[in-house]
Amino acid sequence: MSGLYAGVFLGMLSETSMNIALPDLMDEFSVTSGTAQWMVVGYMLAIGVVLPCVGFLLKWVRTKTLALLALVCFLIGAVVCTAATNFPVLLTGRMIQGVSTGIMLPTMYAAIVRVFPPHKIGAANGVAGLTIMFAPVIGPTLAGVLIGAFSWRAIFAMLAIVAVAAIALTAVFFVTPIERTRPAVDVLSVIASALGFGCLVAGVSLISDMGFSAMVVGLIVVGALVLAFYAHRQFAIADPLLDLKALRIPAFAVPAVMVSCSFACTLAFMYLVPQELQRGLGMSSTMAGMLMLPAGVVNALCTLLAGRLYDRLGAKRLVWAGVAMAAVGGALFLAIGVGSPVALFLAAHIVIMVGIPFIQQSTQSAALHALPREMAADGSTILNTMQQVVGAIGTAVATCLLGLGDASTQAGFVTGSRYGYVFGLALIALVLAGSFLLREERREARQGERRPAVAAAESAAVAPVSASVAEDLAA
Repeated sequence: MSGLYAGVFLGMLSETSMNIALPDLMDEFSVTSGTAQWMVVGYMLAIGVVLPCVGFLLKWVRTKTLALLALVCFLIGAVVCTAATNFPVLLTGRMIQGVSTGIMLPTMYAAIVRVFPPHKIGAANGVAGLTIMFAPVIGPTLAGVLIGAFSWRAIFAMLAIVAVAAIALTAVFFVTPIERTRPAVDVLSVIASALGFGCLVAGVSLISDMGFSAMVVGLIVVGALVLAFYAHRQFAIADPLLDLKALRIPAFAVPAVMVSCSFACTLAFMYLVPQELQRGLGMSSTMAGMLMLPAGVVNALCTLLAGRLYDRLGAKRLVWAGVAMAAVGGALFLAIGVGSPVALFLAAHIVIMVGIPFIQQSTQSAALHALPREMAADGSTILNTMQQVVGAIGTAVATCLLGLGDASTQAGFVTGSRYGYVFGLALIALVLAGSFLLREERREARQGERRPAVAAAESAAVAPVSASVAEDLAA
């Protein structure tokens, strides 16, 4: 499994390290913040488009072959980004990396369930969770150091080196644990999935640069209509690309929306904070990266704690505690100005990163525990897809709000950041409203007997958020 662990680590490291580099990319390629944010949105969009198809790919392609193809894609994307001479080429390489991560995440968790015997799945998921959690903790700091010592290109060069190691490990050690059944593939669903998600996120993302032009409105409308057709078709056909019947279960649908909102809030803050530190407060990329580290460590520790508390306290109380902390952290961010001390930023960032894991862990667990055994895998994929797509849209909205400030001055950049923080707090308010609709399902998982398959699915759903350690899921 070492190659797959390394591959997923690469994906998470790439996802969380790019925010620090955005100001440098804007200067080097003379692009606006609305254009630069496609380095984040495009990556998540590629993940969201690929994720619904991985289940079928695993049934048609040898697992080892699929994993190697994904890792080679990541390497190609890293090389393209390292050598990019203009922004379109850079974005192309970035989206190739997103396709790789979208394949690697579900492949790793599907392999864990089949490679390890039941009594070792907890330990295997623990390694996977620690791998995923470690990447966002060091990502911004490592990126800041590399940019300070070399340039933003060093980030992609480093990713390329690790990708080579992951390819070697997978080629030498990995097996093919999943039997290929070659079920019927609904090509129309595949096309509708890619077209719908792509048009919707592209349309929202272009608002910051093009406003509500005819093209932008057209993309949003087409995306919404195609996704509606896609959803209808999944309910109608015998072998759906993704079984959406889980969304008809309120005990799953409500926390699924809640965790997607909290994920979008997290990504919005992760997008805004490094830029505000550099453009609003005048810090270097190295210093900004270092200041991101304490909250990342705290986030990891609180993730462990939230996982253990869920079985004892249930979802509602953890969500309420998380909402309270996130609201306090957001309010502190609103108080940051050009001359604010570093201590105020650290306090705001740490407080909000304490609250978010309690929301995400409890809502993800509540959603998956509401599903019957046979729907656990589809539920995990739905959560993964919703988080990536809603997160991409949330980042795009934060970019639009950032543009309302005067980016040419430090004070104007801080003002634009505040609009984005208000948007994050609005998402937290939606989470609070949803908490009153949560249904506490005390299943066998609460009795300390979590099923290995559900534990793996639950850990997979948490993967994109950096916040899940599967030893808690198997405890």
